[in-house]
Amino acid sequence: MHVTRRATWLVILILATAGCANKHAVAAPASFISGETGKAGAKLAYEHHLRIELPDAQIAPRVAAVREACESARFGACNVLSIEQSEHSGALTLRVVPAGVEPLATMAGQNGKLAWRQTHAEDLADAVQDNDQKLKQLDAYSAQMEQLSQRKDLSPSDLIALGHERAQIQVERENLQNVSAQQQRRIDTNLLELDFVEEGGGHHLGISLDSSIDQLYEGIRDALQMLAYGIPFLLLAFPLALGWRWVWRRITRKSRERDMR
Repeated sequence: MHVTRRATWLVILILATAGCANKHAVAAPASFISGETGKAGAKLAYEHHLRIELPDAQIAPRVAAVREACESARFGACNVLSIEQSEHSGALTLRVVPAGVEPLATMAGQNGKLAWRQTHAEDLADAVQDNDQKLKQLDAYSAQMEQLSQRKDLSPSDLIALGHERAQIQVERENLQNVSAQQQRRIDTNLLELDFVEEGGGHHLGISLDSSIDQLYEGIRDALQMLAYGIPFLLLAFPLALGWRWVWRRITRKSRERDMR
């Protein structure tokens, strides 16, 4: 009887230990971050923001190492957009293919601590559709100008004006094509912002202040949106209230007059 109980408890202990070990094995490290790619047809531009704590002496070398890895395309196509360096901090802004986000973030956080991270995406679907629509309209207008240029009865002044208009069309087409290429670049790559701060350098107040400012900004924005949404109703309700007050006063006045009679 006692042997059976001991065997049962032993089995339970082994299973519990194995379960804990399995959970520990699949848990992702705190600093884990990977690149993001939208689903087919989605027009999402992903951005990652990381704040990494490092010993002061390691910040400058780490900035240089991550910059070199990006510029040499060690983990895929990558471009350095900005670099900031101060006595006890540094920052890098990179645009990299999704596959390069994880190894660059891992390199940036090696022997350090991930103090804060944020990943978000901007939906460019409306902007892409609007730009495509402008290109289609411009192509249709360009075709009309091309047909007009084939006419034989155009005067020299008409030909000059037509040439000027076609040149303007070409400039606008190039601008729209550049916008389209930039939008596609933002969709195909991820923005990676790396902020390096001194370990234990009293930056927690800065993080809290940043969060408070963000919350204040979001609160003001939401309040303004609610106000803008409510103004039309107020404009409609105000004359209705005045009209109702006028009708009510006439009704009560007539009622008092009848009572006095």
